[in-house]
Amino acid sequence: MLTAGQILQLIRDRTCRTRKELIEYTGLSRSTITDRVDRLIDAGYIHESGVGASGGGRPPSVLDIDATSRLALVADLGASHARVALTDLAARPLAEEHIEMRIERGPEAVLTWVRQAFRRLLDRTGRPPGQICGIGLNLPGSVDQTSGRMIRSFLMPGWDDHPITEALRAEFPVPVLVENDANAMALGEWWSSWRDCASLVLVKVSTGIGTGIVLGGRIYRGVEEAAGNLGHVRLFETDDRVCTCGSRGCVASLASGQAMAADLGRHSSRDVVRLVQTGDPAAIARVQEGGRTLGIVLATAVSLLNPGVLVLAGDMAETGEHYLTGIRESVYRRSLPYTTRNLEIATSSLGDRAGIVGTAVIVMEHVLSPQAVDAALAARPRTDAVT
Repeated sequence: MLTAGQILQLIRDRTCRTRKELIEYTGLSRSTITDRVDRLIDAGYIHESGVGASGGGRPPSVLDIDATSRLALVADLGASHARVALTDLAARPLAEEHIEMRIERGPEAVLTWVRQAFRRLLDRTGRPPGQICGIGLNLPGSVDQTSGRMIRSFLMPGWDDHPITEALRAEFPVPVLVENDANAMALGEWWSSWRDCASLVLVKVSTGIGTGIVLGGRIYRGVEEAAGNLGHVRLFETDDRVCTCGSRGCVASLASGQAMAADLGRHSSRDVVRLVQTGDPAAIARVQEGGRTLGIVLATAVSLLNPGVLVLAGDMAETGEHYLTGIRESVYRRSLPYTTRNLEIATSSLGDRAGIVGTAVIVMEHVLSPQAVDAALAARPRTDAVT
């Protein structure tokens, strides 16, 4: 017998939109469906959003997700920026705040700012903390999904094994979900623009290089939570440049924003973007070379995963077609024609908001999962006994 949480999924994916459709689809009795639906309405998970077509008699009420009764707080933390948002459960932002801040300042300073910014968002919108049902956070490193702790980051000294979830849950007693930044961005792009695509690969090129993979609408993380580490594939082990991981010849040491900035005598990937946007020929040539270098590894990813779309995100997505042209050149030259026949190679549609949207989707999927919904309903007092 389907639970209320499972009934909610049928409404979420639009398999069933009315009580009558639920009865016909599930084979459950009218009283059982009425019980499940009423409990979901009372708890604020769904509402009646209109009326459907009548087959004779009174038109049926259309059931839909109530995305505004519960809210999420999400944070997108990069090597040099921090962005927070208050969103509803359709991943729509109600308020945002952004600051330039180095992640290397350490977890205490950064998470303190995040907590304070979360409070400011609630104050600004007049929303009570009790409406918050989940918190999401993404970071530039590998994350242990069970503990919510960093297990591997070359850009974040002091963050490994830090109790991130505990630091946030102390003030907001709700589930706290921690994710890799490129994974969150990939999910955000998929959710916003490519939901009909079965396989999406996003490569984020800013200070470093990170890759997120979405297969069948879900993030693919790998056995050791390390899927997508394309930036640390070694291309030229005899190269003198040492990568942040300690090896030589990694893609990140050759094609990342930081690597290109160093070659151009600049400080950061943002400086490289500004040079390209002003038409600096040396910067344009170096950026195109970086795209070709990364494209060598991405050609292998294309052959392995056969994605429908390859998305360029991060600072280098702001160089116009220059970095992307280099990627296309290598991918198309090194891949079999039938693997790229229907491949779209594009820049991010969400820009610097991809991580926020993706992290909000992660919280949404967790909070509205059958297990979470059934657990929340079980904790609510009820007076009826229909099962």
